[in-house]
Amino acid sequence: VALGLYFPRREYLENVYIDEPAGMPLLRIHALKDSREEVAHFHLCQNLIISRARSHENNWFQIREEEGLLYLSKSLDREDFNMLSVGSWMPLSKVMLYVFLSSHPFQEKECDSATRTTVFLSLINATAPACSSLTARQLCFTEMDLSFHIKENKPPGIFHQLQLPSVHHLCQNLSISYKLLAAEGVPFRYIENTTGVEVTQHLDREERERYELIAKCTVREGFREMQVEVPFLVNVLDEDDSPPFLPNGTDTADAVVEFNRKEGTVLSTLTVYDADTTPIYPLESSRKKYTGTIITDDPWISETFRVEHIFDEIHFSPNGSQVRGTRHEY
Repeated sequence: VALGLYFPRREYLENVYIDEPAGMPLLRIHALKDSREEVAHFHLCQNLIISRARSHENNWFQIREEEGLLYLSKSLDREDFNMLSVGSWMPLSKVMLYVFLSSHPFQEKECDSATRTTVFLSLINATAPACSSLTARQLCFTEMDLSFHIKENKPPGIFHQLQLPSVHHLCQNLSISYKLLAAEGVPFRYIENTTGVEVTQHLDREERERYELIAKCTVREGFREMQVEVPFLVNVLDEDDSPPFLPNGTDTADAVVEFNRKEGTVLSTLTVYDADTTPIYPLESSRKKYTGTIITDDPWISETFRVEHIFDEIHFSPNGSQVRGTRHEY
């Protein structure tokens, strides 16, 4: 079953300063495909969530439907800030936006798509700082962790852009370049001319569940050069695509029943491994997925013996990397 397009991040963070000009690019949001034919369309709901109890019509932010570029459609002045900060004297106010995703163009006011991500905007009661006053870390990366989730068995695609649209727009006198440091053969590629990061092939969670890379940024201003490195993490999300298996292929266990055994005596055990799933809570959910049944027509056997099912999380090590799975014991 095709589940459709999805976001590789659950949330995005960005700062917005007072009096930044209309048209100012703020944030680039990406989507990954479930099938190659899909085309991503992004849509912003016309409400800002200021606090849990309050929302306000969004007059300041727009998104380019086919690019996922969030930008200022109207400059945010002090009067706007005071209104959106609910009259507090704090130097910062947080607002929340929902970005929705669809494989077809959005109809007007269509805001009930299940596929959405959250954008948290920190509205700062000050004008944007001069580029020369920013650290290399601020020029290169936002405050959010570079941490992504990509579904296994899905088509390749670009899922992040390293260059910050706002810094690129404001700090044109600086040269900012990036590299993605990764082990040989890792299925990710940095595209220099767009600063995009692409997953280059289908991933398989049963082969590898987590990739730990490093994003390196170099800032040059005249003869001055600064470098900064941050972790770049990709978690592979599971799809239930691998059958359980038996160690050594043994699907039968012999049981010898002697007289005068006490209740609770274990007569025989059978072990089943599942590399595809890990125990989920509540535990009953995992227990229901696999059941152990005694097949018999004899009511005495049904009354006298029972199958108990215990399970725990274990780690497999295909290709030297740790992958979580479950061991079921009956």
